[in-house]
Amino acid sequence: MTSRFVTVTGLPRAGSTLLCQLLAEHPEIYCEGHSSPLANALLMMRRFISDDQFMLSQLDVQFEKSYQHLKDANIGFLRGWYADTKKSVVVDKNRAWLHAIEYLLELAPEAKMLVCVRELGQIYGSIEAQHQKTLMLDFIDHLADFDRFGRADQLFAKDKSIGAPLISISAVNDLPAKVKERIYFVKYEDLLAKPVDVMASIYQWLGLEKHLIKTDKLNVRQSESDSHYRYKYRHKQSPSITGKVQHEIPMRIQMHIQSAFRWYYEMLYPELLTSPTPVQTPATPVLTQKK
Repeated sequence: MTSRFVTVTGLPRAGSTLLCQLLAEHPEIYCEGHSSPLANALLMMRRFISDDQFMLSQLDVQFEKSYQHLKDANIGFLRGWYADTKKSVVVDKNRAWLHAIEYLLELAPEAKMLVCVRELGQIYGSIEAQHQKTLMLDFIDHLADFDRFGRADQLFAKDKSIGAPLISISAVNDLPAKVKERIYFVKYEDLLAKPVDVMASIYQWLGLEKHLIKTDKLNVRQSESDSHYRYKYRHKQSPSITGKVQHEIPMRIQMHIQSAFRWYYEMLYPELLTSPTPVQTPATPVLTQKK
């Protein structure tokens, strides 16, 4: 039996660890929970083979046959990664899938994608709160020397932890309808407030039988390495779901975030927009950029 492929992706500090923990509760889902190298491996192979002279020469001689060899090999690599499971659905977690969904659907046409999102100010607040607990350690991209506003500005840059997946989320609007229907946005706030209802909806979307989540008796599985992230992005699992922590965000930073990424709030959190036009704020390198 070939398992159906599901990916978990999205923004940092937006509940992907909790979502994977809850997905793994279903008896028909195989989910290891930690970030997988599968997406990175496939994307690196694509880059490598596209520069390989032997491959390019074969494409010159017999394009259709050689291209099919290439596609079949990539399908085999993806399917082989979880070949040892007999469950009907496998879940692979990696933020890279979000910008590679069309490539993924070429390899696994049945694939679906769960995208974890959260109010942006609270994402920044969660990262900043963890940084304040680990001030003796720098970020992997050396953000500790910045002040709070400067650190927020850097986190939302297009190649940083929040900014990079945000670009991929904004690009969802450009996808064909048949690709969009493969994407399911999971709000962190809903996952904490009503986990049973959210998971029931997700299981139904995945075409699985109903399964009742016991939110006070969750299995705690091995989480991914926090040292890789210099302990700034924790992945702790809990045997129960507790209420969310509301991080206090400086008003200046919150207003800059909502102004710069108004499209995100219009798309996913329209109820949080209180003014009909973007808030006017002083210019900064990143946080005043518009989509």
